Amino acid sequence: MLSVMSQQCEQQRTEHTALWGPSAQCGGAGGAVSDDMGVPEEAVDLGGPRREFLRLLIEALPLSPMFEGEEGKMNLALDSAAMREDRYFIAGRAIAVSLVHGGPPAGFLSPTLFSCLVDGPDLAKPVLEDVADSDLREKIKRVKECKSFEDLIVATEPLQEYLANAGCLRPLRRLEDKDLLIHDIIMFQVMHRVRGPFERYTMPPKVTASHEKCRFGIYTFDDVNNLKFQDGLRTLEVLDKIQDHPESFRTLLCWSPSVLTADLLDSFWRDYLADAEDQDGTQKLGTIFAFATGANTVPPIGFSPQPSIEFLHQEPDAQTMSKLPIANTCINCLKLPLHTSYKDFQENMDFALGNTHGFGIA
Repeated sequence: MLSVMSQQCEQQRTEHTALWGPSAQCGGAGGAVSDDMGVPEEAVDLGGPRREFLRLLIEALPLSPMFEGEEGKMNLALDSAAMREDRYFIAGRAIAVSLVHGGPPAGFLSPTLFSCLVDGPDLAKPVLEDVADSDLREKIKRVKECKSFEDLIVATEPLQEYLANAGCLRPLRRLEDKDLLIHDIIMFQVMHRVRGPFERYTMPPKVTASHEKCRFGIYTFDDVNNLKFQDGLRTLEVLDKIQDHPESFRTLLCWSPSVLTADLLDSFWRDYLADAEDQDGTQKLGTIFAFATGANTVPPIGFSPQPSIEFLHQEPDAQTMSKLPIANTCINCLKLPLHTSYKDFQENMDFALGNTHGFGIA
């Protein structure tokens, strides 16, 4: 599915270039880029810098005030500045572009938010765990645990102002009323409160002139006004594909245990990979992967070119042989140093991995 999307993206980029000229193309063949210290360096971009940029972008999204909740199971949060500056739209577009252009999947959306994307907010069924506000969640729990009508009256007393603002304030006449009250509170807190950031109240038809603009990421000033998270995901028709094939995208957009293992990175240095997996689990394997390719996991559309490993031999005019690994993320090539002992190899690998974050020299 994603390979088809990638092919469609290539066709759309060609059409986009015809409209806007060669400068509008993504992923140029070469040029100068700057590292995170502002130092320019030459690069031939075969995907490495783009993957690393998309990885850093996707990692930054769940840390922004636009999302809230448990790590790996996040929902939209309400942020007035983000709404005013259309950042929800940018977040949706970032997720869509990363999927199609070889970056990592988002992987942090809650099942509830994913359900909203597939079926719409009206059919979503949020649960108590979706409530990010710990104080409110505890008050809802106390209401849920009430065993008598008198307990229910006491438990709802601290919630009176909130219930009035949420439109949930009403007389309670029996203990069974708590179930509908809890449902209404959770629906307001998780769904209705952030309906504005999620979607426009009047969505355009599935295929319109605006939708065609969204495929290419082209918007006029009037189009951009009040664009939301869902509109961003329409970029490159990603939202349509999510809605047509929800099960294929569920494992990409919702958290699932990483499948990155030492077997996936098969090479002569299996001992180092096995030790990394035993000591730090998939986190260190992801760091190794990012060092070599710019991506800390296998992108949904795979790699092009395929990752490769070479060994560093002493050059004829060199005084010494390199002790540290060298990575070329543009072509997904990792060059490993030759050592006579595994301890030396391990120490130099660990040093390189711990001191080459960002776009600096690897």
